[in-house]
Amino acid sequence: MGINIEVFPKGREDPKRMIKRFVKKCKKDGFLREVVERQRFKKPSEVKRMKKKKRQKVLQKLHEEYENKYKE
Repeated sequence: MGINIEVFPKGREDPKRMIKRFVKKCKKDGFLREVVERQRFKKPSEVKRMKKKKRQKVLQKLHEEYENKYKE
């Protein structure tokens, strides 16, 4: 989880604006999502199940795009 996020002031930038940029960077890097996920232990079987479900969802979406593209 070694994420190092830095935000430097741009000129005479308002500190509230800097905080807003920091939060935006954290969201982009997925830092906050990872912290929330690590708050609770997940059994290995649960992790496998979630990965499988996510993989099936992606494959279904790709299949639907393929069907729509080559539908005649």
